[in-house]
Amino acid sequence: MSNGSGSYSRFLSGDRDAIEEVIKDYKDGLIYYIYSIIGDMELSEEAAIDVFIKLYVDKPVFNGNSAFKTWLYTIGRNKAFDIQRKRSRITEISLDGAYSVPTGENIEQNYLQQEKCSMLRLAVSKLKPEYSQILCLIYFENFDNAEAGKIMKKSSKQIRDLLYRAKNALKRELEKEDAEYDGL
Repeated sequence: MSNGSGSYSRFLSGDRDAIEEVIKDYKDGLIYYIYSIIGDMELSEEAAIDVFIKLYVDKPVFNGNSAFKTWLYTIGRNKAFDIQRKRSRITEISLDGAYSVPTGENIEQNYLQQEKCSMLRLAVSKLKPEYSQILCLIYFENFDNAEAGKIMKKSSKQIRDLLYRAKNALKRELEKEDAEYDGL
């Protein structure tokens, strides 16, 4: 992954192709992060598109107080919360069928791995939204605690405590589902 701030700076300076680099580098992770908040893949994809449209049209200033990815995910988080407020009366949609099975040389092994991932995503989706968000940021998107704290607007102690509680809740959920728990 290239440095998103460099690509975004080039875009702001007039290089229209540079925004494509930002989108290519960050769209998948941003979609999944937004999904961890709102629980609907289609809405998550639309929200990520809205974030990139905001970058393209509004051209918000990235001041460098954090990593570019942290700044971008904060915009995504705010967009996800906007969506949640607008659809507060709509019920959650199941994760079943949200992910396709990847193709590869060992289809059976890939299928089993995909099933584990689906079970983990389903278990994470059953947790409190804060737990789901912190697990997504730390374990799926590889943010450190400080960056996750900036995105979620929490202190480092709050993030540590939240992560501890989230891992325990996930462990309980996986045990309830009689799933394998390799530990986090």
